Amino acid sequence: MTTGVLALQGAFALHEQVLRSLGEPTVQVRRPEHLDGLDRLVIPGGESTTITMLAERTGLIEPLAELVRSGLPVLGTCAGAILLGSRILDGRPDQRCLGAIDITTRRNGYGRQVESFTAQLEVPVLGPPPFRAVCIRAPLLEEVGAGVEVLARLEGRPVLARQGAIMVSTFHPELADDVRLHEHFLGVDVRV
Repeated sequence: MTTGVLALQGAFALHEQVLRSLGEPTVQVRRPEHLDGLDRLVIPGGESTTITMLAERTGLIEPLAELVRSGLPVLGTCAGAILLGSRILDGRPDQRCLGAIDITTRRNGYGRQVESFTAQLEVPVLGPPPFRAVCIRAPLLEEVGAGVEVLARLEGRPVLARQGAIMVSTFHPELADDVRLHEHFLGVDVRV
């Protein structure tokens, strides 16, 4: 099995580090041909408008959209959740969403960089202890469709969700010193 990590901008190297610590081979995805033969994909946090713009410039946006529609297991964190969502409330007018999961996001919904924080989350699919969520300019999941399973909430708001093979978090699990979320994602071993 090989997991691709979108490596255009953002925290892709930290995701690779966590995945490799779990024995998972990784490939940095920078061009469309890097998508060939992947068993999973991680779309990291970063700056959502920049990631979208770079994906368009490198010719990745359409192949990414096709791949996520194919049922490939994909984990999107922070900006990755924005890109995988169906609607974005405050992106650039030309910013694309891949429509892989029925969520509506709001960029920087928890505030600017200086308002970043950590929180302890109860995540039943991971079991105890609580998971330390690192929120850096985190988006809000403003709306969650009926087919979306909410896996964790923070102050009543969804922060971890799944629909089919697509899982999104508004926080940065690669910064948590806790590999359980990545382990859970690697457990998704078939296309839905």
